Amino acid sequence: MARYAMVTDLAKCVGCQACTVACNTEWEVPLGFARTHVRQTPVEGTFPNLVSTFYVAQCNHCDHPPCVEPCPTGATWQSENGIVRVDPNLCIGCGYCVDACPYEARYLNPVTKKVDKCDFCASRLEQGRNPACVDTCTAHAKFFGDLEDRSSDVFHLVYERGARRMETADVAVGPNVYYLAPPEHFDLALASFPPRKPRLLTAGQAWKKLARPLIAAAVGATFIGQAIAFFNQLRKGEPDIEE
Repeated sequence: MARYAMVTDLAKCVGCQACTVACNTEWEVPLGFARTHVRQTPVEGTFPNLVSTFYVAQCNHCDHPPCVEPCPTGATWQSENGIVRVDPNLCIGCGYCVDACPYEARYLNPVTKKVDKCDFCASRLEQGRNPACVDTCTAHAKFFGDLEDRSSDVFHLVYERGARRMETADVAVGPNVYYLAPPEHFDLALASFPPRKPRLLTAGQAWKKLARPLIAAAVGATFIGQAIAFFNQLRKGEPDIEE
């Protein structure tokens, strides 16, 4: 079974946002949202030794995805090839997986009311095609393939050229999106956009949290119904009692 991974060469990335446009077009992402987006770091150093770079952010399809456990319906799941998927038929839009993602790579679609994110263009992979962002990258800075295949570009870039993961001691979940860059560029990108510690709920806790407003609504509806019945009785008066 393949184990898919992506590598972005930050030394080649020009920040053109072609990957974002291609992804948004491919998946009809609503205006103001993105499955993948490009951020620029601050400029550091003193002239003429200035350092800045781009960071291409997306779902990292982690080996240990923190977004799976909080999902109360099982809508977020991980396939055998490592791709983390969202089943829109099961998603209820609670957003707990959005809070759990260390890379802030998920969003709640305002049109469908479902969670959406990068899935490595899974439907394109089934057709033997690359993810849209890889095919569209004008600088040829993005690479995709099977990390278990020694002949693949990603294997060469990760195991032979030392592409690195965006993770810290506090957040080490095994992301499968890697970055190739000079150490000072990678370190700046990681310092500028570090993964945040996941806000985790278990599925049971998520259900309890969801149940509270439902229970409150049910209790409120019961009280209102009883009050209406009481006032209707007062308005009609007590029925005559036959002797």
